[in-house]
This record gives sequence, C-alpha cells and structure tokens, in this order.
Amino acid sequence: QVWQIRLDMHLLNHDGNITDAASIAGIVALCHFRRPDVSVQGEEVTVYTPEERDPVPLSIHHMPICVSFAFFHQGTYLLVDPTEREERVMDGLLVIAMNKHHEICTIQSSGVVMLLQDQILRCSKITAVKVAEITELIQKALENDQKARKEGGKFGFAESIPNQRITAFKMESAAVDTNDVEEQAGEIIAKADPPAEVFANPVLHTPGTAQIGEGIESSWGDLEESEKEEAVEEEGDSEAAAFECEKVETEDASTRTETKKDEPIVLSDSEEEEVVILEPQEIPRKTR
Repeated sequence: QVWQIRLDMHLLNHDGNITDAASIAGIVALCHFRRPDVSVQGEEVTVYTPEERDPVPLSIHHMPICVSFAFFHQGTYLLVDPTEREERVMDGLLVIAMNKHHEICTIQSSGVVMLLQDQILRCSKITAVKVAEITELIQKALENDQKARKEGGKFGFAESIPNQRITAFKMESAAVDTNDVEEQAGEIIAKADPPAEVFANPVLHTPGTAQIGEGIESSWGDLEESEKEEAVEEEGDSEAAAFECEKVETEDASTRTETKKDEPIVLSDSEEEEVVILEPQEIPRKTR
C-alpha cells in the first residue's frame, strides 16, 4: 500500500509569469505537506492520528524551480520574470527548470524567436543565480513556519490574512447619486430618435401562425456565385445528354421503320384460321 498525493493549484490573481509562480507554490506545498505516520506489522497496517504521532514530511531530494525569460526584437533584448503586459508583446519565451545543484530539469521554448546557443547559455547562468536565491527563501519560510508551529504562534492563513498577503481582485464600493433621475431620463428620451413604426398587434395569416413587423426577404435557398456557375454547367450537361438520348432514340426509330418496310407483313384470317404471307408490293393501300 502506498500514499497517493494530488496537487491542485487555484489562481487568485494573474499578472504574468504564472509558470514560475506555480512551480514555487507547488514545490513549497509538497515540502510543507505532512502525511500521517504509519507502522506495518506483518499484514496489519496502522495509521496514527496527529495526536498519537507527529506527521511525517515527504522525501524530497531536490527543488526544481522554473525561471522564465521573455525575448524582444528577435532575441536582442532579454527580460526575466515578465508581467502580463510584457507577455502580450514578447516574441518568444524560454522556461528553464533547475535546482540549486545547477542541474537542469527541463527546458521549454515557445514563440516565433530563434535562439542562439550563447543566449541559452546566458539564460542558464542567470537561472542558476535565481534558483539559488529562491531556494534559500523557500527554506527560510519553511523554517519560520515550523518554528512558529512549535511556539504555538500564528501561521498559515491566520498569519497571511492580517498582513494582506492573500490578494484577489477587489473593487471599492462607490456611492450612486439617484437624485433627478426622472428628469435626466426625460431629457435622454426627448433627444433620442423616434422609434420605427411597428404593428401593435400580431398579424394572423392562418390559424396557428402570427407575424409582427414586415421582416426581411428570405435568403434561404439562394446560391452563391460559384454554386450558380456549377448549376449552369450541370444544366448544360443534362441538356446535352438529353439531346444525345433523343437523337439516339430517333435513329433507332428510323432504323426500325426501314426494317419493317423490307420485312414481310403477316396477316391472319380469324374465320378460316389460315395465315397468308404477302409481299410488300401486294399489301393493299387501306391495310397498310
């Protein structure tokens, strides 16, 4: 059996460079976290409450800290820890995660700027200095928190709220003057353009339907220019195909007529039940 730890971050106020702030908040939360102490005897697992045993910290070997660099004018100018406005106009962003032992954990580049090797080496040297400073601040903050807890003083949110360390979007309430509201509304209405003429009652064309106003012409089913050209081409192709089909049928009909002229015609006599075969020149005019 193992412990499963999940870390969620909620942003209260964003003024740029959220990656660095989130990395510092995340690593501090993991270093500050304490899990309940556990003892295992055979297959029996015992989880102790904070009153029975002090909680145990996590085994964190190093603190990877992110440092962001904003580039302007295709890398000519370099800026550390950009604000939200600076991020809007920057050409590219480089984020380097490093610990205090100068070990690079990750590098991420984004934007439309092409970085040279010297620029990346320069950023890595600056990152080493910044990571050492931030790590020292984190360790001092954790030590002060642990010392305050042992002495029974204020810590955590209880300490942050009076000092206004937790900030969020806040707007002071403003008084609204409601005097002479009716007079001002009357002046605005008098200066405004008169409304367009509308029907007071809906027009009933048929039972179950109604109309208010004239509306606009329906464009449903109208074809675009390209669609109209395709429709004309398809109509022309269909007319040509119909003409070819009619021509073929006419030729077949004439062929059948010529064939019937050469072939003998068979007539039957219903009374004598005899079949008489006549040649084409012997066929009476009326019978033909």
